[in-house]
Amino acid sequence: MTQASSPGTLGSLKSLLPYLWPKGEPELKLRVVLASASLVVAKIANVYVPIVFKHMVDALGTPGALVALPIGLLAAYGLARVMAQAFAELRDGIFAKVAQRAIRSLALKTFRHLHALSLSFHLERQTGGLTRAIERGAKGIEFLLSFLIFNVIPTLVEIAMVAVILWTLYDWRFAAVTIVTIGFYIAYTLMVTEWRIKLRRTMNESDQSANTKAVDSLLNYETVKYFNNEEHEAQRYDGALKIYETAAVRSRVSLAALNIGQVVIIAIGSTLIMGMAAAGVVYGENGRHMTVGDVVLVNAYLLQLYLPLNFLGTVYREIRQSLIDMEAMFSLLSIGAAIEDKPDAQPLVIQAGEVKFEDVAFGYDPRRPILKGISFTVGPGDTMAIVGASGAGKSTISRLLFRFYDVNAGRILIDGQDIRNVTQKSLRSQIGIVPQDTVLFNDTVEYNVGYGRPGASRPEIENAAHLAHIHDFVTGLPDGYQTKVGERGLKLSGGEKQRVAIARTILKAPPILLFDEATSALDSRTEREIQANLMEISRRRTTLIIAHRLSTVIHADEIIVLEDGRIAERGTHDVLLGLNGRYAAMWRRQQEAIDVPDDDAAEVPVPFTEAVK
Repeated sequence: MTQASSPGTLGSLKSLLPYLWPKGEPELKLRVVLASASLVVAKIANVYVPIVFKHMVDALGTPGALVALPIGLLAAYGLARVMAQAFAELRDGIFAKVAQRAIRSLALKTFRHLHALSLSFHLERQTGGLTRAIERGAKGIEFLLSFLIFNVIPTLVEIAMVAVILWTLYDWRFAAVTIVTIGFYIAYTLMVTEWRIKLRRTMNESDQSANTKAVDSLLNYETVKYFNNEEHEAQRYDGALKIYETAAVRSRVSLAALNIGQVVIIAIGSTLIMGMAAAGVVYGENGRHMTVGDVVLVNAYLLQLYLPLNFLGTVYREIRQSLIDMEAMFSLLSIGAAIEDKPDAQPLVIQAGEVKFEDVAFGYDPRRPILKGISFTVGPGDTMAIVGASGAGKSTISRLLFRFYDVNAGRILIDGQDIRNVTQKSLRSQIGIVPQDTVLFNDTVEYNVGYGRPGASRPEIENAAHLAHIHDFVTGLPDGYQTKVGERGLKLSGGEKQRVAIARTILKAPPILLFDEATSALDSRTEREIQANLMEISRRRTTLIIAHRLSTVIHADEIIVLEDGRIAERGTHDVLLGLNGRYAAMWRRQQEAIDVPDDDAAEVPVPFTEAVK
């Protein structure tokens, strides 16, 4: 698996730009143009407001002024203010669809990318921390679009426009004081904020740690209760929260220091420029006396500039953090998929359903091989069982067949087609699995059964439930098929969850079946009931059974015994017993451990019909 690489701030912004100018979507491009035009009009109107205000004040102060003149200026002043606000709101309304589409597209791309990553990535990931990274990344994009593009950058442009106006109307010193004050303001903000970002990172890390611990604990609710470890989990959670608390307090104190420094800088700049304006009224400026309207204009510009600047100081850290959160999200997208389809990969074509392993070698770590030259063939419609001690490599075979990993040597064929040369989607669509640990979605029974073939009709779902012998149980529930099964199917027993898994596989109707320790966690009675179900759905299908309990595989056409990654024995149940080797020894140990009364035997379900082929 390719490790995540940090794209950096500029890289993140560069990655975001295509979503703000999306290809093949002229409507969104038009919205970007209209929003930009609205922004320009709003800023021009905003800069023009103090000028109109100055002329209105001067007109009112002129002896014998016509009444029509200040009324006209007053109307112009009101119109300019309305235009500034109206076009700003219009800009936001027009651009909203572009912003939300960018967030949606990036979130969907990240979600799909995570599903495309290898099993090893998902075995190592921390679910709570991963979801928080995606959530913060999406919010960061929204915040960045809202404040950086349409607030911060336009404010800086407005500052430049005001500086030019002050220099043109009065003197370069007015522009110089304005620019220097803003320069000190921004420099101080950047310096303090960079320090605060380190505190923010500590907060994020502790927040992610706390969330991960909480999610992990709640997902393993039963285990926590079994071992009476509620207080232990609470202390682990509180430990992460304590780190967050300390970092949050330091962050808030540093924010106060930032705001105080900003106020001091703004106050000094305001005092200087207002003093210069007052001196111009009393002593004159550039050979002429400044009017009261000029003082009002300068003051109005100061208010227009410093209020957004104060807002900028408040949100700068959030903008910087949004960039960091975006960077984390784009880092996820930079993780390469370990298993990818070849450029010329073709869909898998099933003719008979023969599965063949040819001298397959594999290890999750090159230093520790798991499979060492495994070869076997499961003929069309036949059943092969794989047994052996824990760690022998049984479940690894199922992961290789689904191509969660690629073999290190040898090859796996289905009807003569190397599975590395076909598309993963077509491969997995032809294989059905009933796993050892059936994990259900926190949704209805209907949804979980229907997951085998999304879009299946209600009658099809009920038919699959009938064949899995769970329909009567479901209809007996108060909410029937609309019953919520809880997180990971917590509300259902092991046997009930397994029957849902069987129904799901029946609905999928694949030509190749894989049972991976499907009954190892069940009691003997439930195991016999479900085993009969499994035998029904495996008829006329190529079936691979990975099992620990040998009683579940005695009907197999061939049984192979794995030991230390190699095939130690192979043959039918009777042949292997006759060899009196490893299989026979395992059989005797398991038979000695079985002590089930005859009247506890489960009734054999109705034979499998032609409804599933």
